[in-house]
Amino acid sequence: MAIIRLNAGDEECGLHGSPQSLASVLGREADGAGPVVVMIHGFGYEPGSLRHCPHRHILSLDPEPLPRIAPSWPRGLGLGDTAPDAGLGLALGWSARGSIWGARRRAAGAGRALASTLRLLRKRAPHRRVHIMAHSMGIEVAAEALHHLPQGAVDRIISMTGACYQSRMLDALQTEAGRTASFINVTSRENDIYDCLYERLIAPPRHDDRTLGQGLNAENAVTLQLDCADTLTHLSRLGARIAPPARRICHWSSYMRPGILDFYADLMRRPAILTLDRLRAGLPARPARRWSRICPRPRLPQPVMFKQTST
Repeated sequence: MAIIRLNAGDEECGLHGSPQSLASVLGREADGAGPVVVMIHGFGYEPGSLRHCPHRHILSLDPEPLPRIAPSWPRGLGLGDTAPDAGLGLALGWSARGSIWGARRRAAGAGRALASTLRLLRKRAPHRRVHIMAHSMGIEVAAEALHHLPQGAVDRIISMTGACYQSRMLDALQTEAGRTASFINVTSRENDIYDCLYERLIAPPRHDDRTLGQGLNAENAVTLQLDCADTLTHLSRLGARIAPPARRICHWSSYMRPGILDFYADLMRRPAILTLDRLRAGLPARPARRWSRICPRPRLPQPVMFKQTST
């Protein structure tokens, strides 16, 4: 199985550490079985940096312990296997250091660059399912890409404690590509303080907008709250063995929790079995996020609730 390391510019992607053209590499690797999995890191990484390069860390098959020890996303998703149907991994790096405002602006350019790559891939291998897995502000990259892709270009999007406003993602899910994609919104109260800071630092597109941590009300979306014992019990019945939270505050729990990468691999390899309806069916009656005391919202005295709909 191949893992293609990419770096996003404003409009196009290039290969990381290689003078070859992206088109030629995609041409060689696009044929085959298994899904194509796009992996997008969040805030704080910079391709090529000695200390913050994602291709030396979470997007690597053998991560180095910087800036901290973290699991390999490709290996955790089974993309390092030699089986013919293991799939193709696209490890996308983008410039996500500096100020949070600057990184958010650059995420839009990275999204356009990703869309250009996926359009090229679609021409070379229209038969392959394409999934996106993004952490934190990486989901802004995925949201922008949907605005520049045709219907059916992306099958599933997994948002791991995504740093993005609800209206931004709802707009993306109303695009041609967005309407045919399934959105799995992974949240946890471990991320409360980060959601809180995002809402105070980034101006919302709409009045009383909230981050994805509060859920998402869309027919092609489901919210899974990983710190909810009932949710973990439901997922275990579907075959997912995800460890309970070990910390009160953690921005990386959505990919560092034991068992979680195995679950994401199943979501992308068995979408016909792990449908949105099956994921919804056993969720608790009150799936919306509950804010912790450190992040009060006086203007919203009651928790925001989301009606669950079926596809």
